[in-house]
Amino acid sequence: MREDTIAAISTAYGEGGIGVIRVSGEEAFDIVGKLFSGEIRPRMMEYGHIVDDQTGRTIDEVMVCGFHAPRSYTAEDVVEIQCHGSVVSLRKILALVIRNGARLAEPGEFTKRAFLNGRLDLSQAEAVIDLIKARTDSTFEVALDQLEGGFSREIRRIRAELVDVLVDLTVNIDYPDEDIEEITYERLIAALKAIDEEVCAFISTLETGKIMREGLRISIIGKPNVGKSSLMNALLKERRAIVTAIPGTTRDTIEEALSIKGIPVVLTDTAGIRETEDEIEKIGIEKSKEAFNRADLIIFIADLSRGLDEEDKDIVEVIGDRKAICFLNKSDLERKLDTDYLRDALPNAVFIEASITEDEGISELEDAISALVYGGEVSQANSMIVTNVRHGELLKEADKSLKDAIDMAQRGEALELLEIDVNRAYESLGLIIGEEVGEDIIDEVFRRFCLGK
Repeated sequence: MREDTIAAISTAYGEGGIGVIRVSGEEAFDIVGKLFSGEIRPRMMEYGHIVDDQTGRTIDEVMVCGFHAPRSYTAEDVVEIQCHGSVVSLRKILALVIRNGARLAEPGEFTKRAFLNGRLDLSQAEAVIDLIKARTDSTFEVALDQLEGGFSREIRRIRAELVDVLVDLTVNIDYPDEDIEEITYERLIAALKAIDEEVCAFISTLETGKIMREGLRISIIGKPNVGKSSLMNALLKERRAIVTAIPGTTRDTIEEALSIKGIPVVLTDTAGIRETEDEIEKIGIEKSKEAFNRADLIIFIADLSRGLDEEDKDIVEVIGDRKAICFLNKSDLERKLDTDYLRDALPNAVFIEASITEDEGISELEDAISALVYGGEVSQANSMIVTNVRHGELLKEADKSLKDAIDMAQRGEALELLEIDVNRAYESLGLIIGEEVGEDIIDEVFRRFCLGK
């Protein structure tokens, strides 16, 4: 428990129906009690007023609720003041609380105290900021599952398996003459490989986790007048991009954020890529190429009613073996496109025949995007998706240590050497949930939080 009492505004800055000031620490009840006209009863919402204890002037009409340690967010005494969501009211009440003995909380300090007081482990604490920043249902659900300990339980289970291996190693190293079961290299290798497979299963979700965290960058490319802007409007379900029959209408890249099947997506509609003498259109085409290079996924639109020309083939050549979806538009018209050429030239592309004007192929496109993100699965267990960069690096370190230990076991190296790598893997996994973690790492984690959390 920390000895000082902290306070901060916990709601977003600006006007709102309600604003919340949170106070945590040993003196939370005493400090708010000096200012509140009513009685503060634990876990009861009490009506009253905040009154300046020096002037006797009423500051605002409020509701106050208290929580005694350890049954609170921080596992300390906590009092929350709900006032009108006016910047003036929040600022004045916070100033009174600080004047009476609290100090302004540092960014993330409430959650930091929850971790230091043992209510959350470090991975759960990090999930709080992911929960706050979630932009889609899927990212919210992943963060919520991690906050509730799903990911932590998996890491603890793997560490428990490593403990069994370490016990066997220690016993065989320290008590070789005792009447105990001798560990064989075959059994050791099998155990380590099974554990490493579990670690690698987490590592395999890092790309999905990155998309959950940052969004999937999708660029729609193709030559002019094949339906790029129409597709963007169809995915956004609104008229965002201008659509005309005139080639070259889109002169610049248009970027929009949206959710597709619960996946956060940053969608870019690009200028049609072609040879042109128009200086403004040339700039737009250069931006299209930049968007192409940044994209996680390419949607290449081709017109089924027209044959492939050199512009199409140039684009196809640039895509090559990149992850892509080939969206064959205008399937409602007479077919003239050589799809066999495209399938040979784009070996890693998913092909969808569609007609945007007839509203065909859009749902298939969304399903294909979801399948690519989840590696072919409709969904993955939330506790298995790693969205945190720090966690990913530590899992890779654990994987390397386990593979080193397996390699040494296969060569018949001394058990003492194997124990070093197995223990290193155990420690790397422990750093994920905050066991044996240093103060520098703790400070870096909570520095990313907002002030009132």
